[in-house]
Amino acid sequence: MEHLDDQQIKEDDRNYVLHSWSKQKDVHPKIIKKAQGIFFWDETGKRFYDMCSQLVYLNVGHNHPKLMEAFKHIGEIPLSAPGFATESKAELAHKIIEVAPKNMAKVFFANGGADSNDHAVKIARMYSGRYKIFSRYRSYHGATFGAGNLSGENRRFTVEPGLPGFIKFETPYLYRESIAFDSEEAAAAFYLDRLNSQILYEGPESIAAIFMESIPGSNGVLIPPKGYMEGVRELCTKYGILMICDEVMAGFGRTGKMFAVEHFGIEPDMMTFAKGVTCGYSPLGGVIVSKQIADYFDDHVLMTGLTYSGHTVSTQIGCATLDVYKEEHLIDHAAAMGDVLAERLDKLKRFASVGEVRCIGLFAAVELVKDKETKEPLIAYGMDFGRDKVGLMKKFVGMLMAQGFYTYSHESSVMIAPPLIITEAEINEAMDRFEAALTQFEKEVLFADSKLMTP
Repeated sequence: MEHLDDQQIKEDDRNYVLHSWSKQKDVHPKIIKKAQGIFFWDETGKRFYDMCSQLVYLNVGHNHPKLMEAFKHIGEIPLSAPGFATESKAELAHKIIEVAPKNMAKVFFANGGADSNDHAVKIARMYSGRYKIFSRYRSYHGATFGAGNLSGENRRFTVEPGLPGFIKFETPYLYRESIAFDSEEAAAAFYLDRLNSQILYEGPESIAAIFMESIPGSNGVLIPPKGYMEGVRELCTKYGILMICDEVMAGFGRTGKMFAVEHFGIEPDMMTFAKGVTCGYSPLGGVIVSKQIADYFDDHVLMTGLTYSGHTVSTQIGCATLDVYKEEHLIDHAAAMGDVLAERLDKLKRFASVGEVRCIGLFAAVELVKDKETKEPLIAYGMDFGRDKVGLMKKFVGMLMAQGFYTYSHESSVMIAPPLIITEAEINEAMDRFEAALTQFEKEVLFADSKLMTP
């Protein structure tokens, strides 16, 4: 295969590629020329710590030898339409059910996170005979029309006016809550009482599902207060509503457990997944359903589907990926490295611009503010994606990149979610770079303008 030179790649990208979530005139992407483990190199030879696993999916790191070996065996199992059984599809479904909550029974395969969530909504409506779907503000479930209606942040506005039956409720966000709760349990009770009231207002008999990210990711790694997820499970059981947990970003070891719901000791009725099932080496997602739901479709037609459901190549890569998690003990490793990361994040609180840090496993966010007392964010809600005229977060992310620390931000939070293979030494090296960038950012940007922040 003849490779294009770097200049041609950039010209073709500029002329022919539409980049998501961006004004195209502002897009000047680097070229990844080489990648290994937690690192990648651009066209200038500069090395970067991949501290968000590309888009929080590269759990096993770049160029993992077992996954690269799996590609050599593509073709040993024939490509097939979804109506056929294949070794890799059957094996991967079995492997997933083995590590899922005990009430789970079957897997419907999709292509990625957004369409997995779309199909979960359809399954919930078919199974329940109800049509309303509750989902939360400050959530993100994908950019398709259905997943966009599920989402509860400003990226959903492009699919509005939306579909009937999608109802939003509040996500617990204690850092920005106006009420000073005595404990996390008190906060959970408050939010659960509000949710219970909203269920009654909407009519429980019309609600098919409550759909939640187990831990909201891109909106700032918003960890639920103690007792909250358990309380939602109880409300769902009480009113006969399905509980659906979106594990697209949080699943497959990201939080130090195979699935984030394990932190709360609950069993949802359905879970959606993607990202970590193949770590991006091939597109794949899916919906895991409980035995009760699986049994229902023994006698009722599952009226949904897609051409590449259970695609042979993707499911082969998925099988290899789950083997890596087990053989390399990556879930336990992620939990241990999460403790190391949490310790480094805690030290960031000395910076004037750090409002709060949130971390569970290798899933973390640093929220920046203009004023620690008022908690005024660097960017007001909904004002990123080109609408932040001052460009504060863009400047900070640029300074991180200059330090060789690659990640992304959403509103005033910076994601930190490195590959699960990262070592203690690599965490400390990367966080040294984060602190250097933050020191520079405060000095040259925030403190340089007295309207933004006073030292």
